[in-house]
Amino acid sequence: MTTAPAAPGPPPAALAARARAAAHAHRPPEPCTCPEGTLADRPDGLVVRHGHVVAKAHAPAADPAPLARRLAAAARLSDVFLAPLDGTPVPLHGRPVTRWPYAEPVDPDDPDAAPWEAAATLLARLHRAPVQAAEVPVSRGPAKAARAVARLRDAAGGHPAAGPVLSAWAALPGWARGAGPAPDRPALCHGDFHLGQLVRLPGGSWRLIDVDDVGLGTPAWDLARPAAWFACGLLAPDEWARFLGAYRAAGGPAVPAAGDPWPALDVPARALTVQTAARVLAACLADGRGPDEVEVVFVDACARMAGLPRSVAGEPAPDPTP
Repeated sequence: MTTAPAAPGPPPAALAARARAAAHAHRPPEPCTCPEGTLADRPDGLVVRHGHVVAKAHAPAADPAPLARRLAAAARLSDVFLAPLDGTPVPLHGRPVTRWPYAEPVDPDDPDAAPWEAAATLLARLHRAPVQAAEVPVSRGPAKAARAVARLRDAAGGHPAAGPVLSAWAALPGWARGAGPAPDRPALCHGDFHLGQLVRLPGGSWRLIDVDDVGLGTPAWDLARPAAWFACGLLAPDEWARFLGAYRAAGGPAVPAAGDPWPALDVPARALTVQTAARVLAACLADGRGPDEVEVVFVDACARMAGLPRSVAGEPAPDPTP
């Protein structure tokens, strides 16, 4: 499959001008000593900062209409999300742009200070929020996993390393592959939760960021990445226990209030494992290198998953009789 090249989008300087204009809207812009710079530059988003304002150019394919609905949900749930400065995305070089207040991200160099309890509490609050189906689009979590697998197929060209990842993907039920509605009652979900989606406000409280995948979906999906890391041995048991315990204490509906959480988490955790393995393996193939010691954990996990019967992955096993 040939993918059309993405639109180049705005250069960082043009996006920075949007952030600068918002930062200096109510005071003279000179002399300016505000901290500024590019916070992220990926195909799905360019993010720049100027002083207390952040501007984000969303993916070239981002539809402004559902994005505006996601912005409205974030503004309404200001105790969960960082509230946007604008209610409507503004086009710039063919891509929708939104503006946000700057807040401090999680420090990746201080894993002991990771705010697991705060993250779990925010997710539980989000999953319990009342919402009507017309208010927000469908969460893009499963669709995002499907895109990662599609990119791997394109990059692999039949490479044998992709076999276990694709087999593990095929063993998942359709809803986890973005091919149908989830079997449980939907809730408002983040859709792409990880610790990089948290920022701390000046007063010390935490908020979720990045609304691109927010929508109605399976709440267990938001717990799936930490669950997958725990299952793969990359998240310490005490950190997983803190996260899960705080989510339950806050009344999160994704798992039972007590007892074994894995019947609810198993399929989403497998899907996030496959998504991660697909992304890292596609990158490895593109760079002509092998996976590092962390990346290989996810690829190996897919190999183990691919050897399990379908019934373990959430669908009935095929009838062996003709």
